[in-house]
Amino acid sequence: MITAVYAALLAVLFVVLSVAVIRQRRRLQVALGSGGHSALQRAMRVQANFAEYTPFALLLLFLAEYSGLAGLWLHLLGALLLLGRLSHAYGVSQEPEPLKFRVIGMALTFSVLLLSALAILVLYVSR
Repeated sequence: MITAVYAALLAVLFVVLSVAVIRQRRRLQVALGSGGHSALQRAMRVQANFAEYTPFALLLLFLAEYSGLAGLWLHLLGALLLLGRLSHAYGVSQEPEPLKFRVIGMALTFSVLLLSALAILVLYVSR
């Protein structure tokens, strides 16, 4: 059930990111694409990047939980994923972009992917 908590929190963040895209579209009156507007392009990429990485990270987190990873590690990985996605979203949505937030966000996200995968493999081999 630990993964479910982080999935719920990340779902809320995804809705917030989606609403940001919708607001930009309405403000700029752009139905498809970015219409050449940098702010809309950034909002779209923040949302798309989230949709590209978060589901796989949550799947690995769930599989690690299902494999028996201790709750403390699951909370640590879940918190790192949430912080990573928040950092990335903040950094990419800014103009000019403070690159460190994007880099930190992706580093945390990649860390969760790799550490979850490693935990699953270690738990599998140890059985």
